[in-house]
Amino acid sequence: MVEEKIRLDWNRSWASRLSGWLRRIGRAFRWRYWFPHIPLALAVALSGGILLWVVFIPQRATLLSEFPEHITDFRPSSMPFVLIGVAMLIMSIGLLLRSRFAWIVTVLLSAFTLLSAVVLHHEHHGFLISFDGCLLLGLLGSYRWFDRSSVAAGTLFSFTTILLLLIYGVFGSLYLGSQFSSPINDLSTAFYYAVVTMTTMGYYGSPSTTEARMFTVSVVFLGIAVFATSLTTVVAPLIARLTHRRETHMKRSGHFVVIGATPLAFNTYREFKKRDQNVVVILPRQPETADVDPADMIVGDGSSQEILRKANAEQARVVLAMRSDDSENAFIILAVKELGGNARTVVAVNDSKHMDRIKMVQPDMVIAPEVLGGELLAMMLNGEPISDDFLMKRFLQNSATKS
Repeated sequence: MVEEKIRLDWNRSWASRLSGWLRRIGRAFRWRYWFPHIPLALAVALSGGILLWVVFIPQRATLLSEFPEHITDFRPSSMPFVLIGVAMLIMSIGLLLRSRFAWIVTVLLSAFTLLSAVVLHHEHHGFLISFDGCLLLGLLGSYRWFDRSSVAAGTLFSFTTILLLLIYGVFGSLYLGSQFSSPINDLSTAFYYAVVTMTTMGYYGSPSTTEARMFTVSVVFLGIAVFATSLTTVVAPLIARLTHRRETHMKRSGHFVVIGATPLAFNTYREFKKRDQNVVVILPRQPETADVDPADMIVGDGSSQEILRKANAEQARVVLAMRSDDSENAFIILAVKELGGNARTVVAVNDSKHMDRIKMVQPDMVIAPEVLGGELLAMMLNGEPISDDFLMKRFLQNSATKS
């Protein structure tokens, strides 16, 4: 038992030292500014380039010298790799921006590459499985680093889907060009066919075989789906954001402003929402969980007058400073008073030693729930009586009427 305990203690000590070394190395190389999103973005771009290379390398001489006359040599089984390769090149840009949407799409593309390599049994399937398998593991292990979402990600998605559909239409029409009443033998004609068909503006020639007809139908349906999705992804969020900003600006009067990312701040926000109150939360950073409605959230420094004006703090009913640092709460109260207006101020005190200093900034109300918790626990265990007057006096300390 003693030897096993010594071994466990040594293992914990070794793991702790290794963790400390890794943190110091990370700080020295400023890893948080470039890792893991930049290496993963480069790996995804490389994966996309490799897919395109292994598809076109057997016929590179033909493609470079006589493209597109000999495009009929292109194998339809390679089309999924072409589409995935182009999509990966585009999604690598989204990974550089740490987009959650780009991360999701890239994971799906990597998984589909593995599936395609196994099912279609491409001649380079062994390399593709190894490389994209490692890439997929790296993406899955870095989930929490990709936490950003924006209209830019939706725009990137729309551009990617339209480009992929265009590639599908161009290559497919060149491959099936002889099966139309007006044969498609050159790149410009294939491009024209793809554009007018996917936008349902018209058609080029008449497909004379069942295969060509089914291909044309697929381009039409995919075109409708892609453009409808693109409009929903890009235009709808923009309209919703503009509309919401106008509505929010009109409603932000006589509201509550909660500043802080502490449990007390989040609980206060939830209680206001339960009572159908208009409330704005100012957080120092983007939260990892969706505890706050994005419509009610402003990310920034709560002691900044610019951020307070953005929350219309001067027109608020009450501004509550509930950060974990008492000095920051004091600066918030001073900033609110400098704005003017009639907003009442409430400040949360985390350490009883700072109570007198907090009162010097003259908030309208001081609350000390954490201080009160320790005092109540000691009184209960000591058998001392606890009255309602005592609770109100300790929990709510009104500096305006302290005399």
